[in-house]
Amino acid sequence: MLFRQVLYQDLGCASYLLGDAGEAIVVDPRWDIAPYLEIAESEHLRIAHVIDTHDHADHVSGRLRLARATGARSYRPGAREDGVGDTVAAGDEIIVGSVCLTAVASPGHRPEHLTFLVSDLSRGPEPWMLLSGDSLLVGDVARPDLAVEAHEGAYLLHASLQRLLDLEDHVEVWPAHIGGSLCGGSGLSRKSSSTVGFERRHNALLGLSEADFVDGVTSHLPSRPPNITRIVELNRRAGGALPPETASLSGDALLSLLGTGAVVLDSRVPAEFDRGHVAGSINLPVSSAGVGTRAGWALDPEAPVVIVAGDEADASRMASALQAVGFWNLEGVAIADVEGWRRHSVPVARADSWDLEQLADGLRHRSVDLVDVREPAEWVAGHIPGSHHVPLNRLRDVQSIVLPQRGRTTAVACAAGIRAAFAASLLRRAGRADVVRVAGGGIGDLGAHGLELAAGD
Repeated sequence: MLFRQVLYQDLGCASYLLGDAGEAIVVDPRWDIAPYLEIAESEHLRIAHVIDTHDHADHVSGRLRLARATGARSYRPGAREDGVGDTVAAGDEIIVGSVCLTAVASPGHRPEHLTFLVSDLSRGPEPWMLLSGDSLLVGDVARPDLAVEAHEGAYLLHASLQRLLDLEDHVEVWPAHIGGSLCGGSGLSRKSSSTVGFERRHNALLGLSEADFVDGVTSHLPSRPPNITRIVELNRRAGGALPPETASLSGDALLSLLGTGAVVLDSRVPAEFDRGHVAGSINLPVSSAGVGTRAGWALDPEAPVVIVAGDEADASRMASALQAVGFWNLEGVAIADVEGWRRHSVPVARADSWDLEQLADGLRHRSVDLVDVREPAEWVAGHIPGSHHVPLNRLRDVQSIVLPQRGRTTAVACAAGIRAAFAASLLRRAGRADVVRVAGGGIGDLGAHGLELAAGD
Protein backbone atom coordinates (compact mmCIF):
# COMPACT_ATOMS: atom_id res chain seq x y z
CA MET A 1 0.00 0.00 0.00
CA LEU A 2 1.24 3.46 -0.92
CA PHE A 3 0.36 6.18 1.60
CA ARG A 4 1.18 9.86 1.29
CA GLN A 5 0.14 12.82 3.44
CA VAL A 6 -0.07 16.21 1.68
CA LEU A 7 -0.02 19.32 3.89
CA TYR A 8 -1.22 22.83 3.12
CA GLN A 9 0.53 24.89 5.77
CA ASP A 10 -1.30 28.16 5.08
CA LEU A 11 -4.57 26.78 6.46
CA GLY A 12 -3.20 23.86 8.50
CA CYS A 13 -4.89 21.31 6.20
CA ALA A 14 -3.87 17.68 5.72
CA SER A 15 -4.98 15.40 2.88
CA TYR A 16 -4.10 11.89 1.79
CA LEU A 17 -3.32 9.76 -1.24
CA LEU A 18 -3.55 5.98 -0.88
CA GLY A 19 -2.80 3.61 -3.71
CA ASP A 20 -2.30 0.03 -4.83
CA ALA A 21 -2.53 -2.03 -8.01
CA GLY A 22 -2.18 1.01 -10.24
CA GLU A 23 -5.03 3.04 -8.72
CA ALA A 24 -5.31 5.66 -6.01
CA ILE A 25 -7.80 7.27 -3.63
CA VAL A 26 -7.44 10.90 -2.54
CA VAL A 27 -9.13 12.03 0.67
CA ASP A 28 -9.81 15.70 1.56
CA PRO A 29 -7.85 17.22 -1.35
CA ARG A 30 -6.69 20.81 -1.05
CA TRP A 31 -7.59 23.42 -3.67
CA ASP A 32 -4.19 23.24 -5.39
CA ILE A 33 -4.28 19.74 -6.89
CA ALA A 34 -0.75 19.71 -8.32
CA PRO A 35 0.76 17.59 -5.48
CA TYR A 36 -1.66 14.70 -6.11
CA LEU A 37 -1.04 14.74 -9.84
CA GLU A 38 2.71 14.71 -9.23
CA ILE A 39 2.54 11.79 -6.79
CA ALA A 40 0.26 9.79 -9.09
CA GLU A 41 2.56 10.35 -12.05
CA SER A 42 5.73 9.46 -10.17
CA GLU A 43 4.14 6.32 -8.68
CA HIS A 44 2.40 5.28 -11.95
CA LEU A 45 -1.07 5.48 -10.41
CA ARG A 46 -4.44 6.47 -11.84
CA ILE A 47 -6.47 8.53 -9.39
CA ALA A 48 -9.77 6.63 -9.36
CA HIS A 49 -11.64 8.06 -6.36
CA VAL A 50 -11.71 11.49 -4.67
CA ILE A 51 -13.47 11.84 -1.31
CA ASP A 52 -14.21 14.54 1.27
CA THR A 53 -14.75 13.53 4.89
CA HIS A 54 -17.12 16.48 5.32
CA ASP A 55 -18.19 19.75 3.75
CA HIS A 56 -15.17 21.77 4.78
CA ALA A 57 -15.84 25.21 6.25
CA ASP A 58 -12.33 26.66 6.15
CA HIS A 59 -11.27 25.95 2.55
CA VAL A 60 -12.69 25.04 -0.81
CA SER A 61 -11.95 21.41 -1.53
CA GLY A 62 -10.07 20.39 -4.66
CA ARG A 63 -12.42 17.43 -5.08
CA LEU A 64 -14.16 18.64 -8.25
CA ARG A 65 -10.95 20.01 -9.78
CA LEU A 66 -9.11 16.75 -9.20
CA ALA A 67 -11.98 14.60 -10.47
CA ARG A 68 -12.20 16.66 -13.67
CA ALA A 69 -8.45 16.55 -14.19
CA THR A 70 -8.21 12.78 -13.76
CA GLY A 71 -11.61 11.32 -14.61
CA ALA A 72 -11.89 10.03 -11.03
CA ARG A 73 -15.19 9.39 -9.32
CA SER A 74 -16.01 12.18 -6.87
CA TYR A 75 -17.72 11.58 -3.52
CA ARG A 76 -19.10 14.01 -0.97
CA PRO A 77 -20.51 12.79 2.37
CA GLY A 78 -24.26 12.42 2.60
CA ALA A 79 -27.23 10.11 2.31
CA ARG A 80 -27.55 8.50 -1.10
CA GLU A 81 -30.71 9.62 -2.90
CA ASP A 82 -32.29 8.22 -6.07
CA GLY A 83 -29.19 6.24 -6.94
CA VAL A 84 -27.02 9.35 -7.24
CA GLY A 85 -23.45 8.13 -7.05
CA ASP A 86 -21.60 11.24 -5.92
CA THR A 87 -22.21 10.64 -2.21
CA VAL A 88 -20.61 8.28 0.30
CA ALA A 89 -22.39 7.16 3.45
CA ALA A 90 -21.58 5.28 6.65
CA GLY A 91 -20.81 1.61 5.95
CA ASP A 92 -19.68 2.17 2.36
CA GLU A 93 -16.37 0.66 1.29
CA ILE A 94 -14.09 2.10 -1.36
CA ILE A 95 -11.39 -0.29 -2.56
CA VAL A 96 -8.36 -0.07 -4.83
CA GLY A 97 -6.18 -3.19 -4.91
CA SER A 98 -5.62 -4.22 -1.31
CA VAL A 99 -6.53 -0.80 0.12
CA CYS A 100 -9.99 -0.64 1.69
CA LEU A 101 -11.58 2.51 3.14
CA THR A 102 -14.68 1.98 5.29
CA ALA A 103 -16.84 5.02 6.07
CA VAL A 104 -17.89 5.59 9.70
CA ALA A 105 -20.46 8.21 10.74
CA SER A 106 -18.75 10.72 13.05
CA PRO A 107 -20.98 13.80 13.45
CA GLY A 108 -20.07 16.69 15.71
CA HIS A 109 -17.86 19.06 13.77
CA ARG A 110 -20.51 18.81 11.07
CA PRO A 111 -23.62 16.58 10.85
CA GLU A 112 -22.52 14.80 7.64
CA HIS A 113 -18.99 14.11 8.90
CA LEU A 114 -17.39 10.74 8.11
CA THR A 115 -14.17 9.15 9.23
CA PHE A 116 -12.51 6.36 7.28
CA LEU A 117 -10.99 3.17 8.60
CA VAL A 118 -8.11 2.08 6.39
CA SER A 119 -7.22 -1.59 5.99
CA ASP A 120 -4.46 -3.21 3.97
CA LEU A 121 -6.23 -6.40 2.94
CA SER A 122 -2.95 -8.01 1.86
CA ARG A 123 -1.96 -8.02 5.54
CA GLY A 124 -5.33 -8.43 7.25
CA PRO A 125 -8.84 -7.01 7.50
CA GLU A 126 -8.24 -5.09 10.73
CA PRO A 127 -7.99 -1.29 10.44
CA TRP A 128 -4.44 -0.03 10.36
CA MET A 129 -5.21 3.69 10.17
CA LEU A 130 -8.01 6.13 10.87
CA LEU A 131 -8.46 9.09 8.53
CA SER A 132 -10.16 11.10 11.24
CA GLY A 133 -11.15 14.20 9.27
CA ASP A 134 -12.22 16.85 11.76
CA SER A 135 -13.17 14.65 14.70
CA LEU A 136 -10.20 13.29 16.64
CA LEU A 137 -7.22 15.60 16.14
CA VAL A 138 -3.66 15.42 17.42
CA GLY A 139 -3.78 16.82 20.95
CA ASP A 140 -7.27 18.22 20.49
CA VAL A 141 -10.71 17.66 18.99
CA ALA A 142 -12.58 19.57 16.31
CA ARG A 143 -14.59 22.65 17.19
CA PRO A 144 -18.35 21.92 17.24
CA ASP A 145 -19.87 25.27 16.28
CA LEU A 146 -19.30 25.62 12.53
CA ALA A 147 -22.53 23.93 11.40
CA VAL A 148 -24.90 23.71 14.38
CA GLU A 149 -25.31 25.29 17.80
CA ALA A 150 -22.09 24.68 19.72
CA HIS A 151 -23.52 22.56 22.55
CA GLU A 152 -25.52 20.38 20.14
CA GLY A 153 -22.40 19.78 18.09
CA ALA A 154 -20.34 19.06 21.21
CA TYR A 155 -22.74 16.32 22.41
CA LEU A 156 -22.61 14.68 18.97
CA LEU A 157 -18.83 14.98 18.86
CA HIS A 158 -18.44 13.37 22.29
CA ALA A 159 -20.49 10.35 21.21
CA SER A 160 -18.52 10.03 17.95
CA LEU A 161 -15.20 10.15 19.76
CA GLN A 162 -16.27 7.46 22.22
CA ARG A 163 -16.91 5.14 19.28
CA LEU A 164 -13.54 5.93 17.72
CA LEU A 165 -11.79 5.28 21.03
CA ASP A 166 -13.01 1.68 20.86
CA LEU A 167 -10.33 1.12 18.22
CA GLU A 168 -7.10 -0.63 19.18
CA ASP A 169 -4.23 1.43 20.59
CA HIS A 170 -1.98 0.84 17.58
CA VAL A 171 -4.40 2.34 15.02
CA GLU A 172 -2.76 5.41 13.51
CA VAL A 173 -4.65 8.71 13.54
CA TRP A 174 -4.28 10.93 10.45
CA PRO A 175 -6.43 14.09 10.79
CA ALA A 176 -7.64 16.62 8.22
CA HIS A 177 -6.15 19.53 10.16
CA ILE A 178 -3.05 20.28 12.21
CA GLY A 179 -1.87 23.30 14.22
CA GLY A 180 -2.62 26.58 12.47
CA SER A 181 -6.13 25.56 11.48
CA LEU A 182 -9.25 27.35 12.66
CA CYS A 183 -11.08 23.98 12.90
CA GLY A 184 -9.50 22.95 16.21
CA GLY A 185 -8.75 24.52 19.57
CA SER A 186 -5.72 25.77 21.46
CA GLY A 187 -4.38 22.24 22.02
CA LEU A 188 -4.14 21.39 18.33
CA SER A 189 -0.62 20.10 17.65
CA ARG A 190 1.50 20.86 14.61
CA LYS A 191 2.47 17.19 14.61
CA SER A 192 0.69 15.61 11.70
CA SER A 193 -0.25 12.18 13.07
CA SER A 194 -0.72 10.17 16.25
CA THR A 195 -2.26 6.88 17.41
CA VAL A 196 -5.54 6.10 19.12
CA GLY A 197 -3.65 4.80 22.17
CA PHE A 198 -1.51 7.92 22.55
CA GLU A 199 -4.48 10.24 22.20
CA ARG A 200 -6.47 8.17 24.67
CA ARG A 201 -3.71 8.59 27.23
CA HIS A 202 -2.57 12.15 26.56
CA ASN A 203 -5.42 14.09 24.92
CA ALA A 204 -6.95 15.73 28.00
CA LEU A 205 -10.38 16.25 26.45
CA LEU A 206 -10.93 12.55 25.80
CA GLY A 207 -10.96 11.60 29.48
CA LEU A 208 -13.70 14.03 30.46
CA SER A 209 -17.28 13.16 31.30
CA GLU A 210 -19.85 14.15 28.70
CA ALA A 211 -20.86 17.30 30.62
CA ASP A 212 -17.27 18.38 31.24
CA PHE A 213 -16.34 17.66 27.62
CA VAL A 214 -19.20 19.81 26.32
CA ASP A 215 -18.22 22.63 28.66
CA GLY A 216 -14.54 22.27 27.74
CA VAL A 217 -15.00 22.52 23.98
CA THR A 218 -17.63 25.29 24.03
CA SER A 219 -16.37 27.69 26.70
CA HIS A 220 -13.58 29.41 24.73
CA LEU A 221 -14.56 29.17 21.09
CA PRO A 222 -13.00 31.71 18.73
CA SER A 223 -15.13 33.80 16.39
CA ARG A 224 -16.71 32.07 13.40
CA PRO A 225 -15.13 33.25 10.14
CA PRO A 226 -17.68 35.18 8.06
CA ASN A 227 -17.10 33.30 4.79
CA ILE A 228 -17.98 29.83 6.16
CA THR A 229 -21.38 29.70 4.48
CA ARG A 230 -19.96 30.46 1.05
CA ILE A 231 -17.18 27.86 1.39
CA VAL A 232 -19.58 25.14 2.53
CA GLU A 233 -21.95 25.89 -0.37
CA LEU A 234 -19.07 25.52 -2.83
CA ASN A 235 -18.02 22.23 -1.24
CA ARG A 236 -21.52 20.76 -1.33
CA ARG A 237 -21.74 21.06 -5.10
CA ALA A 238 -21.74 17.93 -7.22
CA GLY A 239 -20.65 19.97 -10.26
CA GLY A 240 -20.70 23.43 -11.69
CA ALA A 241 -18.26 26.03 -12.95
CA LEU A 242 -14.81 26.56 -11.51
CA PRO A 243 -13.02 29.93 -11.50
CA PRO A 244 -11.15 30.84 -14.71
CA GLU A 245 -7.44 31.55 -14.97
CA THR A 246 -6.52 34.99 -13.65
CA ALA A 247 -5.55 37.43 -16.42
CA SER A 248 -2.61 39.86 -16.41
CA LEU A 249 -3.62 43.52 -16.34
CA SER A 250 -2.11 46.45 -18.20
CA GLY A 251 -1.94 49.88 -16.58
CA ASP A 252 -5.01 51.05 -18.51
CA ALA A 253 -6.98 47.95 -17.50
CA LEU A 254 -6.00 48.45 -13.86
CA LEU A 255 -7.13 52.08 -13.97
CA SER A 256 -10.43 51.04 -15.50
CA LEU A 257 -11.06 48.46 -12.78
CA LEU A 258 -10.35 51.01 -10.07
CA GLY A 259 -13.26 53.00 -11.45
CA THR A 260 -15.60 50.05 -10.88
CA GLY A 261 -14.76 49.82 -7.18
CA ALA A 262 -12.62 46.68 -7.37
CA VAL A 263 -10.62 45.87 -4.23
CA VAL A 264 -6.85 45.96 -4.81
CA LEU A 265 -5.03 43.39 -2.69
CA ASP A 266 -1.27 43.99 -2.63
CA SER A 267 0.63 40.81 -1.75
CA ARG A 268 4.07 42.36 -1.30
CA VAL A 269 5.90 42.67 2.02
CA PRO A 270 4.93 45.80 4.00
CA ALA A 271 8.20 47.69 3.37
CA GLU A 272 7.73 47.42 -0.41
CA PHE A 273 4.06 48.36 -0.10
CA ASP A 274 4.97 51.46 1.94
CA ARG A 275 7.38 52.72 -0.73
CA GLY A 276 4.60 52.90 -3.31
CA HIS A 277 1.23 51.24 -3.88
CA VAL A 278 -2.07 51.77 -5.65
CA ALA A 279 -3.95 54.30 -3.52
CA GLY A 280 -6.60 52.61 -1.41
CA SER A 281 -5.12 49.14 -1.77
CA ILE A 282 -4.92 46.58 1.04
CA ASN A 283 -1.61 45.06 2.09
CA LEU A 284 -1.78 41.31 2.79
CA PRO A 285 1.64 39.70 2.18
CA VAL A 286 1.42 36.33 0.45
CA SER A 287 4.35 35.23 2.61
CA SER A 288 2.37 35.65 5.85
CA ALA A 289 0.85 32.73 7.72
CA GLY A 290 -2.87 32.14 7.21
CA VAL A 291 -3.14 34.59 4.32
CA GLY A 292 -6.37 33.03 3.05
CA THR A 293 -8.02 33.02 6.47
CA ARG A 294 -7.09 36.66 7.05
CA ALA A 295 -8.53 37.68 3.70
CA GLY A 296 -11.74 35.91 4.67
CA TRP A 297 -11.99 37.86 7.92
CA ALA A 298 -11.77 41.29 6.36
CA LEU A 299 -12.98 41.14 2.74
CA ASP A 300 -16.27 40.39 1.04
CA PRO A 301 -15.76 37.21 -1.05
CA GLU A 302 -18.29 38.47 -3.60
CA ALA A 303 -16.35 41.69 -4.24
CA PRO A 304 -14.20 41.95 -7.39
CA VAL A 305 -10.51 41.69 -6.45
CA VAL A 306 -7.35 42.76 -8.26
CA ILE A 307 -4.09 41.20 -7.05
CA VAL A 308 -0.85 43.17 -7.02
CA ALA A 309 2.29 41.08 -6.69
CA GLY A 310 6.05 41.44 -6.92
CA ASP A 311 6.33 38.75 -9.59
CA GLU A 312 4.32 36.10 -11.43
CA ALA A 313 5.10 33.38 -8.89
CA ASP A 314 3.73 35.42 -5.99
CA ALA A 315 0.71 36.39 -8.09
CA SER A 316 -0.08 32.72 -8.71
CA ARG A 317 0.36 31.85 -5.03
CA MET A 318 -1.96 34.65 -3.93
CA ALA A 319 -4.61 33.76 -6.51
CA SER A 320 -4.59 30.14 -5.35
CA ALA A 321 -4.74 31.15 -1.66
CA LEU A 322 -7.75 33.39 -2.32
CA GLN A 323 -9.60 30.85 -4.46
CA ALA A 324 -9.04 28.27 -1.71
CA VAL A 325 -11.17 30.35 0.68
CA GLY A 326 -13.93 31.22 -1.80
CA PHE A 327 -12.66 34.40 -3.48
CA TRP A 328 -13.52 33.48 -7.06
CA ASN A 329 -14.22 36.96 -8.42
CA LEU A 330 -10.58 37.72 -9.27
CA GLU A 331 -10.47 40.39 -11.96
CA GLY A 332 -6.78 40.07 -12.74
CA VAL A 333 -3.18 40.42 -11.62
CA ALA A 334 -0.89 43.44 -11.88
CA ILE A 335 2.85 43.12 -11.32
CA ALA A 336 4.01 46.03 -9.12
CA ASP A 337 5.37 48.91 -11.22
CA VAL A 338 5.05 52.29 -9.52
CA GLU A 339 6.47 54.33 -12.40
CA GLY A 340 4.32 52.46 -14.91
CA TRP A 341 1.24 53.12 -12.80
CA ARG A 342 2.00 56.82 -12.76
CA ARG A 343 2.39 56.86 -16.55
CA HIS A 344 -1.10 55.40 -16.83
CA SER A 345 -2.55 57.85 -14.27
CA VAL A 346 -3.10 55.10 -11.70
CA PRO A 347 -3.15 56.89 -8.31
CA VAL A 348 -0.10 55.99 -6.19
CA ALA A 349 0.31 56.44 -2.43
CA ARG A 350 2.99 55.90 0.18
CA ALA A 351 2.69 54.84 3.82
CA ASP A 352 4.70 55.24 7.00
CA SER A 353 5.79 52.86 9.73
CA TRP A 354 7.05 53.33 13.27
CA ASP A 355 9.46 51.19 15.20
CA LEU A 356 8.82 50.23 18.82
CA GLU A 357 10.89 53.06 20.26
CA GLN A 358 8.86 55.64 18.33
CA LEU A 359 5.65 54.03 19.54
CA ALA A 360 6.86 53.89 23.16
CA ASP A 361 7.91 57.53 23.02
CA GLY A 362 4.54 58.57 21.59
CA LEU A 363 2.68 56.62 24.28
CA ARG A 364 4.77 58.14 27.05
CA HIS A 365 4.03 61.64 25.75
CA ARG A 366 0.35 60.79 25.03
CA SER A 367 0.79 62.02 21.47
CA VAL A 368 -0.43 58.87 19.71
CA ASP A 369 -3.50 56.63 19.80
CA LEU A 370 -2.79 52.89 19.76
CA VAL A 371 -5.03 50.38 17.97
CA ASP A 372 -4.28 46.79 19.02
CA VAL A 373 -5.43 44.26 16.40
CA ARG A 374 -4.45 41.07 18.20
CA GLU A 375 -6.88 38.31 19.13
CA PRO A 376 -8.87 38.53 22.40
CA ALA A 377 -6.68 35.96 24.20
CA GLU A 378 -3.57 37.98 23.32
CA TRP A 379 -5.22 41.17 24.56
CA VAL A 380 -6.24 39.58 27.87
CA ALA A 381 -2.68 38.30 28.41
CA GLY A 382 -1.30 41.84 28.27
CA HIS A 383 -2.15 45.17 26.64
CA ILE A 384 -1.42 48.88 26.92
CA PRO A 385 -4.02 50.58 29.15
CA GLY A 386 -6.08 53.06 27.15
CA SER A 387 -5.39 51.41 23.80
CA HIS A 388 -8.21 50.46 21.44
CA HIS A 389 -8.80 46.74 20.88
CA VAL A 390 -9.97 45.96 17.32
CA PRO A 391 -9.26 42.29 16.40
CA LEU A 392 -9.01 41.50 12.70
CA ASN A 393 -12.39 39.79 12.56
CA ARG A 394 -14.06 43.20 13.13
CA LEU A 395 -12.31 44.94 10.26
CA ARG A 396 -14.70 43.85 7.52
CA ASP A 397 -17.03 46.64 8.62
CA VAL A 398 -14.49 49.36 9.46
CA GLN A 399 -17.09 52.13 9.43
CA SER A 400 -18.92 50.59 12.40
CA ILE A 401 -15.85 50.57 14.66
CA VAL A 402 -15.37 53.37 17.19
CA LEU A 403 -11.81 54.57 16.60
CA PRO A 404 -9.72 57.38 18.10
CA GLN A 405 -10.63 60.90 17.09
CA ARG A 406 -8.87 62.29 14.04
CA GLY A 407 -6.20 64.93 14.53
CA ARG A 408 -3.21 62.93 15.74
CA THR A 409 -1.40 59.82 14.65
CA THR A 410 -3.06 56.44 15.06
CA ALA A 411 -0.53 53.61 15.39
CA VAL A 412 -1.65 50.06 14.60
CA ALA A 413 0.19 47.19 16.27
CA CYS A 414 -0.09 43.44 16.72
CA ALA A 415 2.40 40.83 17.98
CA ALA A 416 5.00 41.01 15.20
CA GLY A 417 3.86 43.39 12.45
CA ILE A 418 2.08 41.57 9.62
CA ARG A 419 -1.44 41.90 11.02
CA ALA A 420 -0.69 45.54 11.79
CA ALA A 421 0.23 46.19 8.16
CA PHE A 422 -2.98 44.54 6.98
CA ALA A 423 -5.16 46.43 9.46
CA ALA A 424 -3.45 49.78 8.86
CA SER A 425 -4.07 49.51 5.12
CA LEU A 426 -7.75 48.69 5.75
CA LEU A 427 -8.10 51.75 7.96
CA ARG A 428 -6.43 53.99 5.36
CA ARG A 429 -8.76 52.60 2.70
CA ALA A 430 -11.66 53.62 4.94
CA GLY A 431 -10.38 57.20 4.96
CA ARG A 432 -8.02 57.31 7.96
CA ALA A 433 -4.95 58.97 6.44
CA ASP A 434 -3.33 59.48 9.87
CA VAL A 435 -2.54 55.78 10.36
CA VAL A 436 0.92 54.21 10.68
CA ARG A 437 1.82 50.57 11.16
CA VAL A 438 4.18 49.41 13.91
CA ALA A 439 7.02 47.29 12.53
CA GLY A 440 9.83 45.22 14.00
CA GLY A 441 7.89 43.83 16.95
CA GLY A 442 4.64 44.19 18.80
CA ILE A 443 2.69 44.86 21.96
CA GLY A 444 4.47 42.17 23.97
CA ASP A 445 7.83 43.86 23.32
CA LEU A 446 6.84 47.22 24.80
CA GLY A 447 7.82 46.15 28.31
CA ALA A 448 11.44 46.26 27.23
CA HIS A 449 10.86 49.92 26.30
CA GLY A 450 9.71 50.94 29.76
CA LEU A 451 5.95 50.51 29.38
CA GLU A 452 3.75 48.36 31.62
CA LEU A 453 1.17 45.99 30.21
CA ALA A 454 -2.15 45.32 31.92
CA ALA A 455 -3.72 41.86 32.00
CA GLY A 456 -7.41 41.02 31.82
CA ASP A 457 -10.34 42.52 29.97
